[in-house]
Amino acid sequence: MNGLIPVFGAVAGFAITLLLGFWGVPFLRRLKFGQTILDIGPAWHKSKQGTPTMGGILIIMGCFAAAALAFIAAVAAGSNVKNELYDSFKITSFAAGIGLALGMGLIGFIDDYIKVVKKRNLGLTARQKTFMQLLVAAAYLLSMKLGGMDSTWLPFIGDLDVMHGAGLFFWPVALFFIYGFVNAANLTDGIDGLASSVTLVVAAFFMLAAGICNFYCTNLLAACLAGSCIGFLCWNAHPAKVFMGDTGSLFLGGMVVALSFGTGRPVLLLLAGAVYLVEALSVMLQVSYYKRTKKRLFKMAPLHHHFEMSGWSEEKIVLAFSSVTLIGCLVAALPLIFRW
Repeated sequence: MNGLIPVFGAVAGFAITLLLGFWGVPFLRRLKFGQTILDIGPAWHKSKQGTPTMGGILIIMGCFAAAALAFIAAVAAGSNVKNELYDSFKITSFAAGIGLALGMGLIGFIDDYIKVVKKRNLGLTARQKTFMQLLVAAAYLLSMKLGGMDSTWLPFIGDLDVMHGAGLFFWPVALFFIYGFVNAANLTDGIDGLASSVTLVVAAFFMLAAGICNFYCTNLLAACLAGSCIGFLCWNAHPAKVFMGDTGSLFLGGMVVALSFGTGRPVLLLLAGAVYLVEALSVMLQVSYYKRTKKRLFKMAPLHHHFEMSGWSEEKIVLAFSSVTLIGCLVAALPLIFRW
């Protein structure tokens, strides 16, 4: 029964998100919540002008509706999830992780609302968004500390004490880690189906990792996220009928970070989320190189646009980036499998 609950959660996440699209996509279209395509993007993206955005709401609703159903089923069946209700750290990481993802999703929703409804194309200012994201991340880390997080796992080293000595540097590093990955996930959402496909693979990995490490609530949540990503892809795959917007991409960023902390092994996200990192790094390199030389290192950043400008189709980019993510996840699984 324990093994069937995450499967139920994944199927429920897929079905609920898919079905919500039949209502949500036309609803967003009626509200005229259409995406404005900026001139800085590839010229052929102009054909996507007016496609409904803020579709990340579908992922959020589908994921958490499925999680609620699966959680109730798990408790009723007397599974290991029920036992974690009495484990302070595990239940805190589960609840705080949901709070982190929702908080980041809310910031994205505000940003999208300003862009779409208030007709201010740039949305929140960089300073406003940074302040809000750091505040949410700090609240999450405080919750984790109060919930009993006193160590973090590192490969070949084991558990590192984060409450004394040099281990205290973990907390400011973790704050930057959360902020960086959430925004890297946001940058990955640039072509049809890319962010949801990459996150699907990452969620499946953390579903496996949480199961191996006996974090059953996190295992269940990762399964629901994976299912919801598949359901959303039915609407977001090329040619997209709806975009997730910052509402969805920041939520996904918050979720993958929460899953990494929820397994007690956030360091694994550096490998499993390698595509997120490369996308963010490409932007930083492009800006830095241009400031120094007045020339572009890439044809366009983030990196997926470079491949677009090089003639790759959106489907080929999604397949390639998802494959790279899968390889990163397989490498990240090695320390878990071999107990390094």
